[in-house]
Amino acid sequence: MKTGGELIVEALKANGVQRISCVPGESYLAVLDALYDTDIDVVVCRQEGGAAMMADAWGRLTGEPGICMVTRGPGAMNASAGLHISRQDSIPMILFIGQVQRDAREREAFQEVEYRRAFTEIAKWVGEIDDPARIPEFVTRAFAIATSGRPGPVVLTLPEDMLTQKTEAPAAKPYQPVESHPGSGQIKTLEGLLAKAARPIAILGGTRWSEQAIRQFQAFAERYTLPVGCSFRRQMLFDHLHPNYAGDVGIGINPTLAKEIREADLVLLIGGRFSEMPSSGYTLLDVPYPRQTLVHVHPDAGELGRVYRPDLAIAAAPADFTAALDDLKPAAPPSWHDRTTAMHEAYLAWSTPPETGPGDVQMGPIMQYIEANTAEDAIFTNGAGNYATWLHRFHRFRRFNTQAAPTSGSMGYGLPAAVAAKHLFPEREVICFAGDGCFLMHGQEFATAVRYNLPIITLVINNGIYGTIRMHQEREYPGRVSGTDLTNPDFAAYARTFGGHGERVEKTQEFAGAFERARRSGKPSIIEIRLDPEAITPTRTLSQIRNG
Repeated sequence: MKTGGELIVEALKANGVQRISCVPGESYLAVLDALYDTDIDVVVCRQEGGAAMMADAWGRLTGEPGICMVTRGPGAMNASAGLHISRQDSIPMILFIGQVQRDAREREAFQEVEYRRAFTEIAKWVGEIDDPARIPEFVTRAFAIATSGRPGPVVLTLPEDMLTQKTEAPAAKPYQPVESHPGSGQIKTLEGLLAKAARPIAILGGTRWSEQAIRQFQAFAERYTLPVGCSFRRQMLFDHLHPNYAGDVGIGINPTLAKEIREADLVLLIGGRFSEMPSSGYTLLDVPYPRQTLVHVHPDAGELGRVYRPDLAIAAAPADFTAALDDLKPAAPPSWHDRTTAMHEAYLAWSTPPETGPGDVQMGPIMQYIEANTAEDAIFTNGAGNYATWLHRFHRFRRFNTQAAPTSGSMGYGLPAAVAAKHLFPEREVICFAGDGCFLMHGQEFATAVRYNLPIITLVINNGIYGTIRMHQEREYPGRVSGTDLTNPDFAAYARTFGGHGERVEKTQEFAGAFERARRSGKPSIIEIRLDPEAITPTRTLSQIRNG
């Protein structure tokens, strides 16, 4: 006989879980007690949103479900931000929520929420385990749902008294990943479409990729001299210095690349949904019938034809699809070689940062320093804000699994993601980009980095405003500033207060020394970069936007 708490932990172990993030609560103390006797790492966080974002980052960087545990009511609601990221970004995650005891349900008991009503919109499945004997069934199902088709979050709620009840239950077994291979006829059709094309382009996105899948697709792209773009915040899917790379397809897209996509006669969209941000507000492809011939490859058949009607729809995960491309070879050298070369050269020009800008700190030279002084396997994380443009436009990603950033545009993500990344890959450098507004959404998780001795480097780009919102405000309501100014702490002192390393950069030339001192400290570090608010984008000042 085992308690429900013990059965939960057994099921996690059976499914290969090595680490969970949590904020403790009395509603699931039986699970915490069962974890005491295991080798599963329990990462204690300072707020449930940060804990859920860490679980998302683990799922993002491993392909296996990240596990998060929170208490009922306020704890669960705090975690919903990470749940939403996981849903919009197609990341496997399982959120366990302690629930009120079974005999108190439907009475609006202390901190009671009916999660099947609250979270159905942002989770693939929301289940509640009433009978501890069914725990192996529910947990295995949760892993299968979180990872199959289009990955995403699953929520399991755990009534407090169920977790302490003893019962007999079958031994938990691991879930089996579901593969989906393209048909040979579909690959033959793709070959024919490529043979007829004059202006093709491939756009990579989504999840369920692997290093092998990327190598296989790169070899295919080389054989066909195919230009390749990466969807918004999926830039790690193709080497940016490869001669076939055409640039990122997302917010602030290179106008040259946008024109090429609009004028393409064949678009090969692999893995992604091509939603609002990467599609430039659904303008690169017409909805529902694109002008271009569209081949859409996605692991979830429900996404094929949901927005765009493809000419060829292939229900397959990227790894399964790319394995089927090995035998495809052009009958003759493709006619678009010069176009691919020109697109890569346009990307290199677009991704070269400016040397100057308003104020005493110029981000262009700082980005050049980072590019020249970080390894190809360094992991970069960020949340949302105009500051992120400096990373996603000017950092040239070279390797798979070097990026953790929310396509959902959620602020506060970068720091929890950096903590998770350093836990997963302690041998690799992890650098977090954050704005001053973004950082303080989950800045308390810096304490988590200190607790677990994770020497991440966080660049807090401080311009004293909610920059993205101010940019829109000045464009729509010039000079009428309302609700976008910030009052900030001394971020370097903030780092030191927690036991980390702190630096402040007020002139461009100070950055290199600050960065190297942060590295040598061996501690979690914050480098505060005091950026002039006028430097709102790499190419336009706030005054220029205000004055039209």
